[in-house]
Amino acid sequence: MFRSSTRSPRSAFYARRRVGLLGALTAAASALTLMLGTAPAQAAPPTPPSASTARTYLASLTVKTEGSSTGYSRDLFPHWITQSGTCNTREVVLKRDGTNVVQDSNCAATSGSWYSPYDGATWYAASDVDIDHVVPLAEAWRSGASGWTTSKRQGFANDLTRSQLIAVTDNVNQAKGDQDPAEWMPSRTAYHCTYARMWVWVKYYYGLSVDSAEKNALSSTLNGC
Repeated sequence: MFRSSTRSPRSAFYARRRVGLLGALTAAASALTLMLGTAPAQAAPPTPPSASTARTYLASLTVKTEGSSTGYSRDLFPHWITQSGTCNTREVVLKRDGTNVVQDSNCAATSGSWYSPYDGATWYAASDVDIDHVVPLAEAWRSGASGWTTSKRQGFANDLTRSQLIAVTDNVNQAKGDQDPAEWMPSRTAYHCTYARMWVWVKYYYGLSVDSAEKNALSSTLNGC
């Protein structure tokens, strides 16, 4: 039997009401999501130059045998210095690179999470995280920083403008030590390109040299980006 599709005034009213309720529920759900929040995009150091630019920078670096570690001391690269208020460089990086980081009145991180791009691990205590100098202080010393003023070495060790500082798993940072990319790269191969770009940017900006093995490793990585 044919049934008319024409709705009665009452059915049309309820249909409109259901649509209105659905819209209100959707809006409420969206608002709740915003209030509760999903984890924000992972923060990170300043974005390094593109692979193409990094290759250009790398080509311009002086290639020479690394100098001696004689006279080197971490104390010659003063860190962590106060950046603002009671916050030092480490605390600023922990806040920048973490997710939902809460700090106390002394700027110490009391909660939050940190994703380490070197190894893909996530940590929930700031004590499990180191702030890595992408170009290690001892590596910089052997590559030209031995001739710098203490003021310049301090700027290098606390540089928040270039991609020189990054929060990573503490024992991964310790395993890296002062090795260059010919000797050590992050275990996550997906991060190799970014790491090479970061390394080259820092060396280029500070006019540090590279040795031949280091340059070859960086070149190979950047060519694969």
